[in-house]
Amino acid sequence: MMQEVRHVYFVPGLAADVSIFEFIKLPEDKFITHTIPWKIPHTNESITDYAKRMCKEIKHEHCVLIGVSFGGIIVQEMRKYLKLKKLIIISSVKSMHEFPTRIKIARKTKIYKLLPTAIVSKIDDWEKLAFGEFAKKRATLYQKYLSINDKQYLDWAIEKMICWDQEEAPEGLIHIHGGNDIVFPVSNIKNCIVVDKGTHVMIINRARWFNEHLPEIISDNLY
Repeated sequence: MMQEVRHVYFVPGLAADVSIFEFIKLPEDKFITHTIPWKIPHTNESITDYAKRMCKEIKHEHCVLIGVSFGGIIVQEMRKYLKLKKLIIISSVKSMHEFPTRIKIARKTKIYKLLPTAIVSKIDDWEKLAFGEFAKKRATLYQKYLSINDKQYLDWAIEKMICWDQEEAPEGLIHIHGGNDIVFPVSNIKNCIVVDKGTHVMIINRARWFNEHLPEIISDNLY
């Protein structure tokens, strides 16, 4: 009997290009992978309406939907309108209560509205702004993967992330989180699979871990 092939859809992190998944290689006899790039939001578009637009990219019922960071938030909104086999988030949060204190303060004070997204959207070469070898390597990484620099998108995405108000995690959600994530510290996260020494960008620099474990996590009902 032929084994059923699963369709797996990936949504990247805030401002990230789908190329962040370039090192994720799942067995082709078991999985067919798809990536969903960010769309530029409409003026005053709600996160609900945006999620519905993202759902139009899903062409298969009972697929696996995986989101990274802010993409993890978006896939949780998308799942309300889809029939999924599994929902997985990586380096993300399951509810507003898992945000670190600085994000909760930003929400309360609305200081996020002062972020210079207009300047960020006009930077063409991050490496020129970096000093030191490590900083230049990090800038090169940003240049390659954080390529969605449209101001309207950045303003919208930052606000929707900070102001996300989900109280409880969806039933059956699988959460994979890095033990060294400084954006969403694991100390605030409950009920997750912890990747030892994994950082917020572990989908890139710990791809080997995901290639080894994702097939089992997707297929195993233990998670």
